Amino acid sequence: RWTPPADAPPHLRVGLERLEQAARGETLFVLSERQAPIPLLERVDDARRTGATILAIEGGDPELAGLAHDAIAVPSSGLVTFDGAQHLVSAAAGEVERRQGLRARLARLLDKVSGPQPAD
Repeated sequence: RWTPPADAPPHLRVGLERLEQAARGETLFVLSERQAPIPLLERVDDARRTGATILAIEGGDPELAGLAHDAIAVPSSGLVTFDGAQHLVSAAAGEVERRQGLRARLARLLDKVSGPQPAD
């Protein structure tokens, strides 16, 4: 988060300092429901140049999506809220890995939650 609440649990109270400390080989998840502020984009770019892998959940920000190695766009008019998408990603990330990518795990989790997509 760009400005995490001071009273948030420790795992949700991660701010720009973590991006500044990123090292090669680390993976960082960046969340921005709205257009990311320039200082955040600069820290993301710095972390990427350092060698960190950047994943993002964004609300339609092409600049953040462009900096991330992989991004999931969650438009405000979508079927899933931004908070809902965060929870889905957390649940998918916590699953036992079966050698599938994040997108495949998210798709499988969405199928479990909402049922399979109707045929055209």
